[in-house]
Amino acid sequence: MYPINETMGQYSELFMLLAAGTYTVAFIAFAWDLARSSRALRAVDLKAAAAAEASAGAEASAKVPATAGAGAAGRGDRLEGHLAGPAGRAERPSSSVSAKVQGGVAAGRTADASMNYSGERRAPARVAVALTVLGAAIHAAAVLTRAIGAGRVPWGNMYEFLTTGAFVAVAVFLVVLIRRDLRFLGTFVVGLVIIMLVAASVAYWTPVGHLVPALQSYWLVIHVSIAVLSSALFTLTFAMSALQLVQSHRQKAIAAGGADKLGFMRLVPTALSLENLSYRINAIAFIGWTFTLMFGAIWAEKAWGRFWGWDTKEVWTFVIWVVYAGYLHARATRGWTGTRAAWLSIVGYLCVVFNFTIVNQFFNGLHSYSGL
Repeated sequence: MYPINETMGQYSELFMLLAAGTYTVAFIAFAWDLARSSRALRAVDLKAAAAAEASAGAEASAKVPATAGAGAAGRGDRLEGHLAGPAGRAERPSSSVSAKVQGGVAAGRTADASMNYSGERRAPARVAVALTVLGAAIHAAAVLTRAIGAGRVPWGNMYEFLTTGAFVAVAVFLVVLIRRDLRFLGTFVVGLVIIMLVAASVAYWTPVGHLVPALQSYWLVIHVSIAVLSSALFTLTFAMSALQLVQSHRQKAIAAGGADKLGFMRLVPTALSLENLSYRINAIAFIGWTFTLMFGAIWAEKAWGRFWGWDTKEVWTFVIWVVYAGYLHARATRGWTGTRAAWLSIVGYLCVVFNFTIVNQFFNGLHSYSGL
């Protein structure tokens, strides 16, 4: 057993505090990007509406039938004067106006329907991503120094599981960001990570220490590492499902002729695009959770001589597996799409949170290793 290095543990806490501060500034930058881009898109809308109104007026005037006589000549003079006026000059090159408007809309978007990168470069978004990368680097140092201080993997209790899980969530977000333009998701992912770090420091803080004998096994590395990765992926899909519900409500309101009260959601892809990506990530996370359940059973047989004992933690791990299995099956075969699929994904993540918090804290059992 390696000796405990309390100094490295103190460094870890300092790095964790710095990471939380950096994430907070990144969160503000992501939120600023949403607000600023929303205002820019609204200005484009106003220009497009003005151009469309002027174009409609010009076309209506051009369709006025010509009649004989002085009255017709007078109307013709008025029509010619109208087309020579400001509105006429603005609408004569209608194709160029349309191109400018369409170009403005395209430039203001964060991602298209397939979430591929567009040609635009927004300063607040670039700053937010850079700060998130910096925060992740500091966060990695915090997790690493915690592991060195404890002389083991840094997920032996609730504090370590939560801080390591938050780091993995950010790391997965940044990796996916290389191929898909998910900057619209930055506010929500970074916000969840900040909540996780604050909860870890305030409610679940545990000093560096050795593990109980039952956890001193190589299965801790295998079983819990997969659980951490799966939980991080579920965190991303939770954010996407929540955005999907908001976007779906917004799209229905606009289709019904209502006002767009959530302008910042224009930077978010359609509800269907969010649902499709969430489904793919949930499928990967479900495979990981399946291995978590399997390896946990094997570890239980090694430690306690049985694969399954209806311990509270075991039951809720299985409940989570059933919820996400139902989600994948219902969406793939039963046509559960749209808001129903989003709600089922959210329920699955709430089960993950319940399993991690309530079960660990208030239910005694063989898995009561929270460190509290």
